[in-house]
Amino acid sequence: MSDMSKALEDIHSSDSLGEKAAIFRSGKANTSGFTSPALIPLRAPFLTPHAPHSRTTTLHKGDRRSGEGDDTLASPVPNPFPELFNSTVSSLVSECLLPWTKSSSTQVIKVYNEDNTSRAVEVPSDITARDICQLFVLKNHCIDDHSWTLFEQLAHLGIERTIEDHESVMEVQSAWGMDSDSRLCFRKNYAKYEFFKKPLDFFPEHMVSISSETNGIMNHSQLIQTFLNSSTCPEIHGYLHAKEQGRKSWKKFYFVLRRSGLYFSNKGTSKEPRHLQFMAEFSDSDVYTLLSDRKLHGAPTDYGFCVKPNKSNSPRDLKLLCADDEQTRTCWVTAVRLFKYGMQLYQNFLQPHQKQKSSPMRSISENSLVAMDFSGQTSRVIENPSEALSVAVEEGLSWRRKSCHRLSSHGSPSTSQGPMASIALHLAQPWFHSKLSREETHRLISQQGLVDGVFLLRDSQSNPKTFVLSLCHMQRIKHFQIVPVEDEGELFYSLDEGHTRFGDLLQLVEFYQLNRGVLPCKLRHHCARITL
Repeated sequence: MSDMSKALEDIHSSDSLGEKAAIFRSGKANTSGFTSPALIPLRAPFLTPHAPHSRTTTLHKGDRRSGEGDDTLASPVPNPFPELFNSTVSSLVSECLLPWTKSSSTQVIKVYNEDNTSRAVEVPSDITARDICQLFVLKNHCIDDHSWTLFEQLAHLGIERTIEDHESVMEVQSAWGMDSDSRLCFRKNYAKYEFFKKPLDFFPEHMVSISSETNGIMNHSQLIQTFLNSSTCPEIHGYLHAKEQGRKSWKKFYFVLRRSGLYFSNKGTSKEPRHLQFMAEFSDSDVYTLLSDRKLHGAPTDYGFCVKPNKSNSPRDLKLLCADDEQTRTCWVTAVRLFKYGMQLYQNFLQPHQKQKSSPMRSISENSLVAMDFSGQTSRVIENPSEALSVAVEEGLSWRRKSCHRLSSHGSPSTSQGPMASIALHLAQPWFHSKLSREETHRLISQQGLVDGVFLLRDSQSNPKTFVLSLCHMQRIKHFQIVPVEDEGELFYSLDEGHTRFGDLLQLVEFYQLNRGVLPCKLRHHCARITL
């Protein structure tokens, strides 16, 4: 009995599940008359890919799914040998051999989409923003390009922010007031980690001061390392409009952002300590962008942001600021994120690209899928990820063309070719947004990230027979008219007055995804909307 107690003590003191399992495999935890706990016939839970959908989805990170509903997993397995195993040993066996059956506390949260649809999901209390995004990517069969993001939107304050991938969703919600109309929103954000790829585009040289060792000359990697290295002292500086406390008026000040916090100068552009007034620090605050800059806050421009304390939901505690252009606002907001989270942000950026273990949210069948090539005499497994992705895209486009051809062939013979076939093609594409206004286009592209190459296609409001390509370049949204050109009875589409012609909009998009042509940059990311 003393040996058994010692084994239990070893197990309880073990830090990881693997160490506990190793103790059992070594035989230290065996009881008399029972040689191995692995002989217990346990039924492992599994996911059914065609299970009926329920309004509330249940998700556990490596744990047993709890609660009533269609998506629940197998119930805990009872102890088949109560006379051999007491309750303590039984729970340890379950933890070592079947981690999915462990119980944990859960909560139901509601997540909204851009079209104001929502979905309630039951999740573990320790779930992160990245886990929520992964759940909706799988549930909605989206392409996971690592741009899906969870936002915190505080409608009563007219502000929102990106919830970082590592943040606990429950901690974010715990700061909300009982009567507030706060919500979680799920949508794309291509700009979330773009500053790691093109930092010089996010941090203009005239706004950044760095240590003298670099002599003022920075490349991409040096600039990022300056922000990530806690021993360095980078500085963001420039003019911002600030709303005076307790007043409706805004006043322009020279601001300085350092690791220690945000300051403004009461004497021109002086950075002397006696002239710098402390405004905010970020250990217990977050930076938000303003949703209704002019209407709700009376801001002088449309590029407002603010600093809000985590434990306050009062408008009086907001530090309201406003930039003169989007690039300036992006620079300040991005710098605050880097100062606040540092290397954690870089790890969030790298994590999707690193080789990960199989996600517990995916079924065994999903994790065992491989890409196959059946074009030759013998089949082969495609091991190169880039080749597998290109094959998948090619197959998807081929399938769309076939389906659209079948759709158009249901009409009369005269409409199965030409314009009707072209209409059927682009209507099925995620980048086509039909009757979207110019203002709505600006809002959608801005929400999904003002990075080079974000685009969408829509109907022209001024000319019903034409289309418009809306494209972001240098954090500005530009619009290009796609003109239909008819030649010998055939209809073509062109962006350059007929010099380059395409039989349908799908061909046009595919061409400009590979070639810049007359555009300022290639088409990289399409704006997509999904219904939860």
